[in-house]
Amino acid sequence: MNYLCEEKLVVVGAAGAIGSNICQQALTERLTPRLTLYDINEASLRGTARELCHCAFPGARITRTVHVNEALDGADYIITSGGAPRRVGMKREELLTENARIAAELGLNIRQYCPKVKFVVVVFNPSDISGMTLLVQSGLKPRQVTSLAALDSTRLQYSLARHFRVPQDQVTGCRVYGEHGDTMAVFHSGVGIAGKSLSELIGTAALSAETWRKIQDDVRTAGKQIIEFRGRSSFQSPAHHAVQMLRSFITGERFAWPSGSYLNVPETGMGHLFMTNDNTINAHGVSSKMPVGTAEEMAALQASSQQVASLRDMAIAAGHLPPLADWAKVNPHLG
Repeated sequence: MNYLCEEKLVVVGAAGAIGSNICQQALTERLTPRLTLYDINEASLRGTARELCHCAFPGARITRTVHVNEALDGADYIITSGGAPRRVGMKREELLTENARIAAELGLNIRQYCPKVKFVVVVFNPSDISGMTLLVQSGLKPRQVTSLAALDSTRLQYSLARHFRVPQDQVTGCRVYGEHGDTMAVFHSGVGIAGKSLSELIGTAALSAETWRKIQDDVRTAGKQIIEFRGRSSFQSPAHHAVQMLRSFITGERFAWPSGSYLNVPETGMGHLFMTNDNTINAHGVSSKMPVGTAEEMAALQASSQQVASLRDMAIAAGHLPPLADWAKVNPHLG
């Protein structure tokens, strides 16, 4: 079986639902045969590795370890889903303290054991703060670290397709920016429904303003709905998109959806933030660009960015991030 590369991919949190799905899809899509599974739950990790071997992927070289130094040594790529999962009744923000600590530790371990890693995809919530914390503490360049944010946009696509009763791929240009949370900014400009402009449809018989508000609310609560339906947070869709993000880096083929990245444009009030931007992921990594939208959309983005700033400040207060004035000392790439 031909693989896209022969480099080492480490999946952190490989014994979990998201992590194990990442492992299987990475091999199914032939990203690389060199797959290292890392988790602190040894029994579950052993079971995950055994099942992957039972899949009989030709040429796969699967290793597992509960030792982070062994896992990260010589890593070229990392996908980490190794945070605490969101449970019934929880908001993403409630995971901040525990998962910011986990992200900080992983960032420091990357700095120590694999400073030459090429690309890192952060999956666990709150993904904005997890990605930001890992970036600062790892010393990596902003283009080397991204977080999963595609789900907000694909959930918008699904909700619109369901309302208009069209195939999902006939809904194009869906973009959700800002915080991966309740204040996310849902953009309508640029969205097409079977070739028609969504902006022109809003407020008509085809899509009342009230129904559009409900669709936005549905997108913001989609993760919560999955937890209520299944009793656990999403794992198939995050795993799929995480692998596609890494695939884009390896192949150079542009990732189709928004992602999380570092943004520092102080003159707009959005300085030292990590959130969903108008990004591109390709062989150069993730490039961050300020979204462009209507005045209403940009106001929503500004409010969303302030929520990210508030969560960032909580992580600083908890000691998982240094004060803003020290970020460039900890990570010179953020100067």
